[in-house]
Amino acid sequence: MLMRFSLQRVKNLRALKPQVLASAYSRFSTATEPTLNHRNPPRVPNLIGGSFVDSKSTSTIDVINPATQEVVSRVPLTTNEEFKAAVAAAKGAFPSWRNTPITTRQRIMFKLQELIRRDMDKLAKNITTEQGKTLKDAHGDAFRGLEVVEHACGMATLQMGEYVPNVSSGIDTYSVREPLGVCAGICPFNFPAMIPLWMFPIAVTCGNTFVLKPSEKDPGASLMLAELAMEAGLPRGVLNVVHGTNDIVNAICDDDDIRAISFVGSNTAGMHIYGRASAKGKRVQSNMGAKNHGIVMPDANVDATLNALVAAGFGAAGQRCMALSTIVFVGDSKSWENNLVERAKAIKVNAGIELDADLGPVISKQAKERICRLVQSGVESGAKLLLDGRDIMVPGYEQGNFIGPTILSGVTTDMECYKEEIFGPVLICMKADSLEEAIYIVNQNKYGNGASIFTTSGAAARKFQTEIEAGQVGINVPIPVPLPFFSFTGSKASFAGDLNFYGKAGVNFYTQIKTVTQQWKDLPRGSGVSLAMPTSQKL
Repeated sequence: MLMRFSLQRVKNLRALKPQVLASAYSRFSTATEPTLNHRNPPRVPNLIGGSFVDSKSTSTIDVINPATQEVVSRVPLTTNEEFKAAVAAAKGAFPSWRNTPITTRQRIMFKLQELIRRDMDKLAKNITTEQGKTLKDAHGDAFRGLEVVEHACGMATLQMGEYVPNVSSGIDTYSVREPLGVCAGICPFNFPAMIPLWMFPIAVTCGNTFVLKPSEKDPGASLMLAELAMEAGLPRGVLNVVHGTNDIVNAICDDDDIRAISFVGSNTAGMHIYGRASAKGKRVQSNMGAKNHGIVMPDANVDATLNALVAAGFGAAGQRCMALSTIVFVGDSKSWENNLVERAKAIKVNAGIELDADLGPVISKQAKERICRLVQSGVESGAKLLLDGRDIMVPGYEQGNFIGPTILSGVTTDMECYKEEIFGPVLICMKADSLEEAIYIVNQNKYGNGASIFTTSGAAARKFQTEIEAGQVGINVPIPVPLPFFSFTGSKASFAGDLNFYGKAGVNFYTQIKTVTQQWKDLPRGSGVSLAMPTSQKL
């Protein structure tokens, strides 16, 4: 299928490249590395006890620009000794940090959000270089994380306990929320700034210390954020950063000093972490895979709905756990599908650094191969390929991991392309004869991150929001991710744990309740000793 490309690639790249190279705010921003320096790419450091230190490990993983295949940096696999040092630094910093006034902790978050705003462009360029998403999308990535930092600025109110005076004669009872100790976060590749900011700002403002493991595919943003946090005034050892894959994840799960783990990523990794860490008595919040459905009613606003479906299905190259990847049309679907194809064809596929790009590459060659395999399995199972973006070539970026917008219709629930999370710029279209049937299709799916309906009927919307089995519901909203004063409430196979990310649930996750019952009164002499169960009842 024909796609529209940017014919100004060379002109744009030459105009933008000097800005990228000149933005050498941080030694950790791979966006600042000259293109010709790929023969000796920089090593990504650990952050241990307030110092950025190179690992002693000789085993490394290449961080690859998905649009060019250039090696932009190398991630050493943190050694066990270095990991232990990071945990020890966090443990050592905890007593002083937990006793730091909450107002002081809040002020550090106020300063951090100011610094993130200051360096938003630099963060975005780094994200685009390492992850591939467009600059506009990278700004959105950082901004959605920034909103969690802003929410943490009100921690004094969020962390308030409860108080009841005179629960019995002369006895008062109150509860307070206290930090847990050392916590850890394990991050995915798809949101290099947002997901770390879901984790450590809430955790440390509650009074915990933190060990962060970024994705080995794009660690630069996490290190830039850590550097900004230290600039904002976060004391040494409160935030530490380590790197690695399976071994470091297992070490986080097994370490006795780590009290809680936050994870975002695949179901395979998420359930492994949940099972292993929970068995060690740790708290775990694990956000995992999804298959988000959008039900389109016949009365839906055509223009607004088509725009929403295209944006939510193809944005970020489909690499987000709230991508609207599955559309269920109630009634006739042909006109909807034809219009959807025309709008998808208008999307500009290009390297994320190009200012007119709408859709960038997927993260890796392996990811592209998996996406293409799932699309082909749909075709072989009887689905109709309305738009095929698998063989797209972007002039000037021929080695990039590009997949153009792809649309499958006639998909059924027994197909592999329906059962699996594709995690690419692929929309699959299904049909239902009624709203009841559409809701049944959605509820039978094992995942439960989000679901949306597009309609002008209040009755249909109310039925949907009442009966749908998904943690986050959109009504004429394609990606119903709440702002941080609510929580990210995925459910079913999309989440493991008891307390969700950010919002009230996030504060509860990173704190534990202590209840104090106190008595301050003069007891009558000679009242004697009673061995009966104490109650509030006077006998």
